[in-house]
Amino acid sequence: MPAPADDETLDALLLRVRACRICAAHLPLGPRPVLQAGSGARILLASQAPGRKVHASGIPFDDASGERLRGWLGVTPAQFYDPESFAILPMGFCYPGRGPSGDLPPRPECAPAWRAPLLARLPHLQLTLVIGQYALAWHVPDAPRNLTEAVRAWCGDAHHNERHTLVLPHPSPRNNGWFKRNPWFEAELLPLLRARVAEVLAGSPPELGAGLPPARK
Repeated sequence: MPAPADDETLDALLLRVRACRICAAHLPLGPRPVLQAGSGARILLASQAPGRKVHASGIPFDDASGERLRGWLGVTPAQFYDPESFAILPMGFCYPGRGPSGDLPPRPECAPAWRAPLLARLPHLQLTLVIGQYALAWHVPDAPRNLTEAVRAWCGDAHHNERHTLVLPHPSPRNNGWFKRNPWFEAELLPLLRARVAEVLAGSPPELGAGLPPARK
């Protein structure tokens, strides 16, 4: 797989990503990278990996998790699926298959191959929403490894409306127990999240690279 040239456009890179086969031998349903990105995107959704339903449709978050996530963010499907507003880059672009207690983790080959060049072609990002443990480890390596602690950390931050990176639990129905045990998430955090998302989407064009996550080697 050749490395992207410095002058390769985002569209050209996306074509190569969608043709990627580096994990083919490990994917029970075969490769089908599912992602979304436009060069003007202001919000990055750094999530885990597509589920079986998303693999079938080829549309990011085209499932119950997506319905819940759009409710959290306070956005319509039209806003959510506008690549000039939201870049949706899971840690693994293909459905990894089922494990003993849910879907398997994202394939480890994916992020090192594609994440840095894709992020480098998203210069207008102002906000990164880190969803789940695998995205947390990549994008916020210094955050508490306990996801609940990482989520609460920004909820109690007086400067949350200035932060470029916010940590969220995965919106999967499999996490319903977590939401019941942590009612503060809906009561305290979601209003802050919706306000921050609305602010970013309504704001004037940012300076280049204002919210770009740190590069990973």
